[in-house]
Amino acid sequence: MGSGDKNGKNGKNGKASSQNGNHVVEMLKAYVDPFRIDAPETFRLKHCATAERLGIDKVAAQGIIEDNRKRLAALQEKLYAQDRWSLLLIFQGMDAAGKDSAIESVMSGVNPQGCQVYSFKAPSSQELDHDYLWRCAMCLPERGRIGIFNRSYYEEVLVVRVHPKILEGQKLPKGLVTDRIWQERYESIRDFERHMARNGTAVLKFFLHVSKEEQLQRFLDRIEEPGKRWKFSMGDVAERKLWDRYMESYEEMICATAAPHAPWYVVPADKKWFTRLVVAQAIVETLEKLDPQFPKVEGATLDELMKAREALLAEKAASAKR
Repeated sequence: MGSGDKNGKNGKNGKASSQNGNHVVEMLKAYVDPFRIDAPETFRLKHCATAERLGIDKVAAQGIIEDNRKRLAALQEKLYAQDRWSLLLIFQGMDAAGKDSAIESVMSGVNPQGCQVYSFKAPSSQELDHDYLWRCAMCLPERGRIGIFNRSYYEEVLVVRVHPKILEGQKLPKGLVTDRIWQERYESIRDFERHMARNGTAVLKFFLHVSKEEQLQRFLDRIEEPGKRWKFSMGDVAERKLWDRYMESYEEMICATAAPHAPWYVVPADKKWFTRLVVAQAIVETLEKLDPQFPKVEGATLDELMKAREALLAEKAASAKR
């Protein structure tokens, strides 16, 4: 009877633990789901707050971020060992939106061996001799790795659209530059991301949505702090004058390319700590769905492993007798 009571108690504890775990999962999802865009028919960027924090404070957020660093490190180790899936993270945003710091913070616990970061600047002459997807395709993550694009092929429907003269320098045959070029580029991007998904690369895309006012303050901070002045460019001021055109381009881009297999996350970026919370949680959730596992060692391979163990133990024992 006592044994039965004990088993019953353990059963209740196990059930309670499971319920608590599910509650935590649902709570953390609440920090990601509001910002995920994969059915964009009604999406409007003007309805997305830049300073949202969903009632959480910085101290509580830092605790979740630290927990997620540990979860991400463990998941990345399994991803690398399994060598089947890869994960591509794309970061887009206006200057000073916090892309660099978000990447540095979220990925700080990850083994560098399993992570690759690429920052795409203005294309080189060699890159201009290829289609605009070529240089990014060459940098896609290998199986078992996490690839990070700090800006990406999406610049081709953002900065190139806002600055038509850039398009003129891309050596495209004139007959191909029509009124449909942006729609055609969206189609190519959708096909490219669908191809990645079909071949084992999960794609997450983050637009760090900073307000014009917050960007202004960050620019001033860069100028006033000697250690940050190198980040500032006079071109940043010129781009601010094109803010509305950029927002229109971002909205259309997100509407045209968000999909269940390659969702966009429009992340509030006025508070960097909240940005990092959302980004980290989205990455962890995705890896948990992929459910990577360490490869099982069994059969003849396990037999060989046990023989090696016996030989090493024998060597250890012999050394101890000397």
